[in-house]
Amino acid sequence: MKARRKNPPGIIEKATIVDAGSEGKAVARAGDQVIFVPFGAPGDVVDIQLTRKKRSFSEGKIIRFHQRSDKRDEPFCPHFRLCGGCKWQHLRYSEQLFFKQKQVEDNFLRIGKLDFPSVSPIVASPRTIRYRNKLEFTFSNRRWLTDSESPDGSTVSDMRALGFHLPGMFDRVLDIRECSLQPEPSNAIRLAVKAYALDHDLAFYDVRRRTGWLRNLILRTTLNDEWMVILVVNEDDRPVIESLLDHLAAKFPRIVSLMFVVNDKHNDTISDLEIHLYKGAPWLVESFPSYGTGKELRFKISPVSFFQTNTLQALELYRIAASFADPSVNDIVYDLYTGTGTIANYVAGVSGRVIGIDSVKPAIDDAIENSRFNCITNTSFFHGDIAEVLTGPFMASHGIPSIVITDPPRTGMHEKVIRQLIAALPARIVYISCNPATQARDISLLQDHYRIDRVQPVDMFPHTHHVENVVLLLKKGT
Repeated sequence: MKARRKNPPGIIEKATIVDAGSEGKAVARAGDQVIFVPFGAPGDVVDIQLTRKKRSFSEGKIIRFHQRSDKRDEPFCPHFRLCGGCKWQHLRYSEQLFFKQKQVEDNFLRIGKLDFPSVSPIVASPRTIRYRNKLEFTFSNRRWLTDSESPDGSTVSDMRALGFHLPGMFDRVLDIRECSLQPEPSNAIRLAVKAYALDHDLAFYDVRRRTGWLRNLILRTTLNDEWMVILVVNEDDRPVIESLLDHLAAKFPRIVSLMFVVNDKHNDTISDLEIHLYKGAPWLVESFPSYGTGKELRFKISPVSFFQTNTLQALELYRIAASFADPSVNDIVYDLYTGTGTIANYVAGVSGRVIGIDSVKPAIDDAIENSRFNCITNTSFFHGDIAEVLTGPFMASHGIPSIVITDPPRTGMHEKVIRQLIAALPARIVYISCNPATQARDISLLQDHYRIDRVQPVDMFPHTHHVENVVLLLKKGT
């Protein structure tokens, strides 16, 4: 018996886009029906082809416009709608900021059910394009074909690509002609690598068969326009590696660090592999003034170091967090999820002692090195699961914190960490988050002991739905 073919859920006519929702999708309403659609703008009136229907909501795609919102802007990227990044290019930047701030307020009201003061106006990014200091591209022999490339389904002879994975497709890569996320010569370097590979018939990686030589290209830069290039290959063919890297060194003098990695694993992670320095320095150096002293801090950025990808806006984020913390020489500051110790070292000049904890060993090594590099002597860094490291005996040994700065991953803080914060009861907690939903959840567990004093959203990633948020919690009774 043949399986019955499911009919498509149907078409909704003249639905109105009423809000910007989670994961970059817009919220449409048609009567009592809620529909999530990509690339909609509040104020649009559209027909929607439903693709998925649930009890409480549906998903779909816009197939016709009856009215276009005045909140729209013209997308600037030729790859918009395909590559998976910058999903809010169709919204004016002022509207992006509005909906990011609304996201914070909605999460604090609906998820946390929190009592909080007026949210401070979101801090706009000084750059809305070419703001990223790091991009990673993927080589593939199975590139995604756009409608314009193969409208009739005919065979395309060259399927090689160097670009970004399509959302949800591990084996398909969109070949990128131009990306506006990173300053030049980012595009020029990527295109030069691809042209060299094509001219020399180098094999692009096949993720299904796990064959092919070229795997990834990672580009990092600093505000001083110095560049690091990391080439990731499948086999250690040293003459070919050196020839390609020599070509880049001669063509782009701003590359001050050239590296390569041999990765024959089944994933793209390189943090557990040997990174070979071919030419130049083993790291980049980013500089900015420390908080409260103006002394120049210099941070080494190694190939796998975490460093906020929007450097100019990161400086503003650190300034806000430090001003909320307001440390003095009498304070013991704990920096939880410290990463490479950027914030810990940033506030060290006006603090008594700073204790940083993180679960990533290479990050802690970088934090220690950055303190040494800047002759900072009042920081200590510890590696381990924060839920296991941050205990009563640990705090008794290293000092009870009077200030805690915490910047957890999107999943938020472990309940054990929250319990230890309640046990220690520092006077101030500065909670930095890239996910206001989990931030609101965590703060709700602290609200018997702390009140929200300030809420400051920061836009780190223009043209995306992501928002960073900084909250100052003050111990009740103080």
